Amino acid sequence: MCDSAMFPAGPAWPKVRVLQVLWALLAVLLASRMLWALKDFQECTWHVVLNEFHRVGEDGVEDRFFEQEPMDTVGKVFQTLVDSPIDPKEKYLGFPYYLKISYFCNEKLSQDLVRMGHLTGLKPLVLVTFQSPVNFYRWKIEQLQIQMEAAPFRSEEECVAEEVCSMSWYTPMPIKNGSVIMQVDISSNRLGTFIQDKCFQMNINGFLKRDEESRIVYTVGEELYDLLPEHFVGISSRPLWYTVNQAPVLILGGIPNEKYVLITDTSFKDHSFLELSIDSCWVGSVYCPHSDFTATIYDAIATESTLFIRQNQLVYYFTGTYTTLHESSRGSGSWVRVLASECIKKLCPVHFPANGSEYVMALTLGKNEGFLHLGTITDGQVSFEMLPKQWSVCQQIEVTEETEIVYVVPEFVPEARGLEFLMILGTETYTKTPMVPKGISSNPYNNLIFIWGNFLLQSSNKEDFIYLADFPKEQTIKYVARSFLGNMVIVTETEEIWYLVEGTYQVYQLFPSRGWDVHISLQLMQQSSLYASNETMVTLFYEGNKLYQLVYLMYKYESRLVKRPVPVEKLLMYQQYTNHYDLERKGNYSMLSFTNFCPFSVMRLRNLPRPQRYTRQERYRARPPSILERSGFHTKNSLAIYQGLVYYLLWLHSRYDKPYADPVHDPTWRWWQNNKQDKDYFFFLASNWRSAGGVYIDMDSYEKIYNLEPEFELPERIFLDKGTEYSFTIFLSAQGHSFRAETELGSAFQLQTQVDVGVVLANPGCIEALVKQEVLSNRNSVLFLITLKDKKLCYDQGISGHHLMKTSMMVNVVGSSGLCFQETHLESHMQGNLMVPVLIGCPPGKRLAFDITYTLEYSRQQNKHYFDCVHVDPEMPCFLFRDVFYPFFLIQDLVTGESGSFQGSYMLLVVGGGPTLESIRDYSSDEIYRFNSPQDKTNSLIWTTKTVRTTNDSAFHIMSHQSPGIEWLCLENSPCYDNIPRGIFSPEFFFKVLVSNRGVDTSTYCNYQLTFLLHIHGLPLSPKRALFIFMVSTSVIVGLVIFYIIFCLLLPFMVQGCTMLRWKINDLIASDSYYSYTSISGISSMSSLRHSRPGSIVSSRIEEDGAERREATEGQLMTL
Repeated sequence: MCDSAMFPAGPAWPKVRVLQVLWALLAVLLASRMLWALKDFQECTWHVVLNEFHRVGEDGVEDRFFEQEPMDTVGKVFQTLVDSPIDPKEKYLGFPYYLKISYFCNEKLSQDLVRMGHLTGLKPLVLVTFQSPVNFYRWKIEQLQIQMEAAPFRSEEECVAEEVCSMSWYTPMPIKNGSVIMQVDISSNRLGTFIQDKCFQMNINGFLKRDEESRIVYTVGEELYDLLPEHFVGISSRPLWYTVNQAPVLILGGIPNEKYVLITDTSFKDHSFLELSIDSCWVGSVYCPHSDFTATIYDAIATESTLFIRQNQLVYYFTGTYTTLHESSRGSGSWVRVLASECIKKLCPVHFPANGSEYVMALTLGKNEGFLHLGTITDGQVSFEMLPKQWSVCQQIEVTEETEIVYVVPEFVPEARGLEFLMILGTETYTKTPMVPKGISSNPYNNLIFIWGNFLLQSSNKEDFIYLADFPKEQTIKYVARSFLGNMVIVTETEEIWYLVEGTYQVYQLFPSRGWDVHISLQLMQQSSLYASNETMVTLFYEGNKLYQLVYLMYKYESRLVKRPVPVEKLLMYQQYTNHYDLERKGNYSMLSFTNFCPFSVMRLRNLPRPQRYTRQERYRARPPSILERSGFHTKNSLAIYQGLVYYLLWLHSRYDKPYADPVHDPTWRWWQNNKQDKDYFFFLASNWRSAGGVYIDMDSYEKIYNLEPEFELPERIFLDKGTEYSFTIFLSAQGHSFRAETELGSAFQLQTQVDVGVVLANPGCIEALVKQEVLSNRNSVLFLITLKDKKLCYDQGISGHHLMKTSMMVNVVGSSGLCFQETHLESHMQGNLMVPVLIGCPPGKRLAFDITYTLEYSRQQNKHYFDCVHVDPEMPCFLFRDVFYPFFLIQDLVTGESGSFQGSYMLLVVGGGPTLESIRDYSSDEIYRFNSPQDKTNSLIWTTKTVRTTNDSAFHIMSHQSPGIEWLCLENSPCYDNIPRGIFSPEFFFKVLVSNRGVDTSTYCNYQLTFLLHIHGLPLSPKRALFIFMVSTSVIVGLVIFYIIFCLLLPFMVQGCTMLRWKINDLIASDSYYSYTSISGISSMSSLRHSRPGSIVSSRIEEDGAERREATEGQLMTL
């Protein structure tokens, strides 16, 4: 048997083990209590797998989440919906995956149970929460959720039953640009079987690809399938490092003498075992003093899209393929080596992103010892910078005159003298044990800093440190794991596990401990598959506020790696019971009783406000279309329609962030605006089973929710704008009789309670907390009304969701740390300590919009008319140049649905423009000043106003909703001056307008910035161009008049000439016809002419005389 230090996740298990009598009795009591709970509540759990779009209905299929592009697979189905509320002209796409949902009870999957749940009305409800991206410069920061109802679907396997043999439920698995982590919450509609809610993550794995044979393989290395005991047994645990709440894929090294790592995209619910494809070269030198070479991956850090590893002194990174983040394929083809000329001794994580980027730190040895290399990761691009730039820490640490020393760690461990903690003031006594610092850890929310080694120091201001004496100086801390929500665990070099509530002074040992022994006994009684008599802890980490253990279990014939929760509350509770109990003699038997040290018996939160205003969670609801089929089961076509509707709903959300405000403040308004009046008609068709495609799309099933109710717990985080307040009430029922009456001079007696609440603020100069106590003596209870308020001091102005200040509020019931628990049939919860992260600044989901509806209405009233452009654009109405322009703006809250007129001050600047949409350009800063400043002397102003108020330097006007309006000028040197008209209509111009309240509005932390296009028509021409056009026009008109007069005078002569010409032409035509006829007929009558020649001559002469007389007559007529 190995030593217990080598198997830290559990104690050593000899063949014969005798527990203490009281421990065994306690285990039996607790086990019977749990079995009683299981009798009333059957342990049923949701079972969810991912299926590709084309594999719906197949059994035993589970796919990997790496496809990220929407699929054009639902368009043909939507073309059949000819008589439905959707617009067939719109483009409907689908997502690559579905969520397949079923459930099992007592760890067994039974189709009988699933069918029973379906027949009793059970419907799974799926809530998908999209994690905000790191780079807020590229993507909008928002807290977005979509709630879906799963659709029942029959399996495609052969079935002899009439209706169904096996079935499951399906929902689309939505994907959103900018998000690679999706939190999925599964709950029921509270009908049928009781099933515990389940929460897990669906993360996109950008380190997977398809090979030539369409197999899914890793890009970072080769996947192995044999986990051997030598990879874990006898190996100490190591920390799991990643960017908190941003890393979709986690990586863990530390396997000795191998290039092996564990990698997971499900937070180790499952995992892959890889051999990395790195070169493993050895670059030892004089300046890099490594004693030997090993293939071990010592440090591994995961960020949003990039993995970092250190092997010996070498650092590598690999960027995954995330098109949802980078809008292009920026994935690495292989591991990239960085800092090739440096000797790196340690990679350290930076747990939180900042300024739109993530960071890692590389500590150096050798020639550059004392420097660190700060790695910056932005959109998958990695760069390193050596800091400090001028000197190393080792060089400067001796020059104290030029260096600010924050704190000097004492040389020896202080003597606590039985105290739980000790303030380090320099006057205390010390032991002979040297202090050996090993690391430092900070929490940006509560500002708590821990310096640790063979000691534990805590500080909230970087100046005053407290020594926590409960941690023994004989142990040395190896690493810590923090939830950043108020909890922290410590792992020592001997694999001991200690627990601490941040802000308190008690440190509790979790393993090894009596509480752990009791917990193990109970688990073995229940034959839990998560525990074994021989096991090794691989790592310890927090997921949210829950502590988990990655453990290698060794059984007799097999071994496996499992992730299991660490029941901190149960361990502390068991430890309290085993350490504090009484045996009271009652006649002939003894009564076992336990001491409850919790100062209260009941703790509840009341009067919580509606959460969305403070959590900034935007939530949509999407139900599947109703299927017109007798069994009620959906088909592949109806599921495809569900996919398209969910996709279109999220597409409307992304498109709603536009400058011109809609008449109705809701993203779904445009979807149904033309079909709402036909709602009853579509319902009539569905009621008579005549809907096209066999489905009925209810327009009310796709909506945005603005009125979520509180859930009797503090929110995950709170956003505070300038002067915002957040209030709630804590109800505490005291243990026993905790009230006493006290009298004061000049006042009636007052009830005093021993149950007290303390509120700790991380930044008391920025926020304040007011606590009001109310004693309810008849109920042996007390109410504490707590109000958290921003003090309007610590933040300037910022873009919505950008550069928020992190702080927190901690609420502690005095004397409750580690002693108070709430037990349910599912699990135990610790009570008495609450922590809420607070983010100060401009909350996400607020925006400034151009109120085009009221602007048009008010302009029409003031100008007594309104003239739109000749070619009307309903999305961008025109304004006439000579009319006064009265702009109005709205402050729209995308979370609560509120929309109201912007009452603050703002600056309006024309920052770009052009005569057409294609020719719009941005102006330079100098041009912006000349075109907008009332101080301009270059005759370049585009507009002016009668508003007198200006900025401090008088550079620009400061306007408000009460301003008298804008008059357009377009002076000689402005870009809209002398605009050439296109066609016969007056010139037009598109102005790019920027509206901002930064520096001029003190009512909010929000720096509202709105850029929109303004279409102005009817621009005047320059005098020169107008004169030129006038002269040309006048010349043309005069010429036309003169031509007309001349034409009228010469018209009779022209008519006479034309008539004479016509007669002459006709005469020539007649003469030519006569002579032609004579010549032809003369040949045929020669003989007759000889016999009758005298008569013919006479006849010819007679005809000639007649012709001459006709010509004379015509000449006289012409003369007349």
